[in-house]
Amino acid sequence: MAYSSLYVCVTVLFFSTLISSQLLQTCRLIRSTSDLPVLTSEGDIMIGALFSLHDTVLESPPSFTAEPHPTQCSGFNFRTFRWMQTMIFAIEEINRDKRLLANLTLGYKIYDSCSTPFHALRTALALMNGNEGGTGKPECRGRVPVVIGDGGSTLSLVVARFLGVFHVPQVSYFSSCACLSNKLEFPSFLRTMPSDFFQVDALAQLVQHFGWSWLGTFAGDDAYGRGGAQIFNDEVTKLGACIAFYEIIPKNHDQTEMSRIVKRIRETGTRVVLVFALEQDARALFWEALQQNLTGIQWLASEAWITAAVLSTPEFHSILQGSMGYAIRRADIPRLQPFLLRLHPSKYPQDPFVVQFWQEMFKCSLGTSTSIRPPCNGSEVLANTGNIYSDVSQLRISYNVYKAVYAIAHALDSMLHCEPGKGPFAGGSCPNSSSIQPWQLLDYLKHIHFTNDFGEETKFDRNGDPVAMYDLINWQLIGNGEVRYATVGRFDETMQPKLVIEEKNIIWNGNQRQVPISVCSTSCPPGTRKATRPNFPLCCFDCIICAAGEVSNQTDALECEKCLPEFWSNTRRDTCIPKLVEFLSYNDTMGITLLAVALLGSCFTLAVALIFVLKRHTPLVKANNSELSFLILSSLWLCFLCALAFIGQPTSWSCGLRHTAFGIAFSLCLSCILGKTMVVLMAFRATLPGTNVMKWFGPLQQRGIIFLCTAVQLVICCTWLSVAPPVPRKLMTRETARIILLCDVGSPLAFSLVLGYIGLLAAVCFLLAFFARKLPDNFNEAKFITFSMLIFCAVWIAFVPAYVSSPGKYTVAVEIFAILASSYGLLLCIFTPKCYIILLKPEKNTKRYLMSKSNSERKY
Repeated sequence: MAYSSLYVCVTVLFFSTLISSQLLQTCRLIRSTSDLPVLTSEGDIMIGALFSLHDTVLESPPSFTAEPHPTQCSGFNFRTFRWMQTMIFAIEEINRDKRLLANLTLGYKIYDSCSTPFHALRTALALMNGNEGGTGKPECRGRVPVVIGDGGSTLSLVVARFLGVFHVPQVSYFSSCACLSNKLEFPSFLRTMPSDFFQVDALAQLVQHFGWSWLGTFAGDDAYGRGGAQIFNDEVTKLGACIAFYEIIPKNHDQTEMSRIVKRIRETGTRVVLVFALEQDARALFWEALQQNLTGIQWLASEAWITAAVLSTPEFHSILQGSMGYAIRRADIPRLQPFLLRLHPSKYPQDPFVVQFWQEMFKCSLGTSTSIRPPCNGSEVLANTGNIYSDVSQLRISYNVYKAVYAIAHALDSMLHCEPGKGPFAGGSCPNSSSIQPWQLLDYLKHIHFTNDFGEETKFDRNGDPVAMYDLINWQLIGNGEVRYATVGRFDETMQPKLVIEEKNIIWNGNQRQVPISVCSTSCPPGTRKATRPNFPLCCFDCIICAAGEVSNQTDALECEKCLPEFWSNTRRDTCIPKLVEFLSYNDTMGITLLAVALLGSCFTLAVALIFVLKRHTPLVKANNSELSFLILSSLWLCFLCALAFIGQPTSWSCGLRHTAFGIAFSLCLSCILGKTMVVLMAFRATLPGTNVMKWFGPLQQRGIIFLCTAVQLVICCTWLSVAPPVPRKLMTRETARIILLCDVGSPLAFSLVLGYIGLLAAVCFLLAFFARKLPDNFNEAKFITFSMLIFCAVWIAFVPAYVSSPGKYTVAVEIFAILASSYGLLLCIFTPKCYIILLKPEKNTKRYLMSKSNSERKY
């Protein structure tokens, strides 16, 4: 192949230089083309044609010292031979038609290009050479004004560059490479085969329709395969799909390389694979897939092999059943099959291709002494064969050949009917019908527009391409084990929508009715987001659950959206729902517990008060200043009850009540204790000679002290409520699923003053009680007041850090706990010893005992 490519390049370069040179005016054949087999039929106007009747060329590397040996082709292609016969059929049909090209006959000159660029170039040169003997006439122009062919895009690229120099129109029936639409490079190229650009557009829409996003691509190592596959990869990538792999099928079908590229399918895990290649390359690929037992793949086919009979044999059914691809429109050409079956070597002894066809068809020899095949015995009947040659059920490329012949005929007919003054050339001139110039015929071909007998319009756009119309073909096995090319859809670039699919009629690979799924990663459901994997295509990703407080309500979301502060994500993370409002309620276990403790404390307080009321005439109650005792009990009862204001949903009035009631109640209680402690202390100090202090601590003065101490707190609370009262506030953070409903203190300074003043009263009480600790025990409550103040101060000192660090409703619970703990401390330390003596030790509740100085009798 390397030698052939070099030879092609050198030859094209040499001919281009030779033709463009103005110095050389005579033609000299570098190498005679008389050794090339050619099928010729004379006519008034000759049509040249190139068909790849063989698949390969047998040639030895050139020595560059002697003329190369004649080329030998091998691998006879029955499908291409049918295409050639269809051209002959169309020409003969036109010659019989009295309406088209009246009084003129078409002839043909057909060469075999042998599927190789070098050979295609030689045959094109032969068509352009009108002087095979090399007589040295001064112009290089053959008798062929137009060429039909070649089939493969790679071959047409070489031929089109060569014919373009002469402005000889070339009409291809099978070359679909999008590159051939470039009129700057290929000005005289036209085709009845749609460009791969449209086929790729149809394939991309097919991929998008079925939601395939993870695809593999195989391409033939030629202009057709590489060009089409690359356009396909670009198009599906724009649609959001990813290419799992892109591999080239080597032309020599090297076993090691074929094995490697087929293994790529398993490695990537893709289930949909496009094979954009000629049927020979596709067959080599599928043969290797069979060897590796590769099943379960949904194959997408290019039009080059979707209807190829060589692949519909039983050996490939297990892997290719369900394959899908586009094929150009088919037609049933009347009388074509009898025409195909007319061939016999005895009828066409001058046809160089019929002998090869006959020998390959029946595997016999027609008098060749070197052949190892048995001689043909004359009993062979072409009609008895089931070969692809005689199969006219899928006339697609044959129909393209048929249309190409008719397009040329209509262009020639328009030239012949040109009216002087209305012609397409300068001054309205018409071409000379007796001497058809290729460039004139090219102009007419570009502008033809007719409807054939099958109701299809034939015309070329400005790129020389026909209207793109495809059938969507699905390979389905029928009862007798044969493949049926079922049409399950249409693609027409002139219609909207372009693609119409009959999904209910599709049978997928594995005889399944369900559309195969081919994705690198399944779609991320709502509630998740896509996270790309490092070193992987965009189609490969992980689905990450949205973080708490974030949602995604669509499939394959790239990012999760944060909920508004008042909302929180649900458990599925696909909807924002209102946050739960949290506060210390009467339904909470903690709320119920604190409520019970508060009510129990208030009951204890009332019980103590009841005992004091019933025993108000006893010496113990009288000696402990019953008025102050009842006032202390009343304030403690209020302290227990004010804890209830902290439970329940905060409101404007409850927020204002809870802090002010708590501050005033505790101030009243501590003021009473302060007054009581001062009286006890002063009472013993007043027993000293010359002391007249007690007149300043009588009942009226005690009430005044209590009123003044409480009034200070009252003023603080009233000012607080007037300036910056406590109000309900929603504490909303994006990090939590709850809204904390609490009371904002309004003024932290006022709140600090309330607590500070209570602390001041407690500290003063503690100091006075501490000073009175050594007074006679029978008249001394200082010890118990000292204990109560220690408990009170310890509770409220611990309250500050606990209050600051507690979250949500626990802040309120800490405050209630401090109120109840300090209230219980005061109640138990001050009144429990008295109740103990009143109820359990009545013998000590006497005036004599209370006045006793004996240590053994003073302990109560």
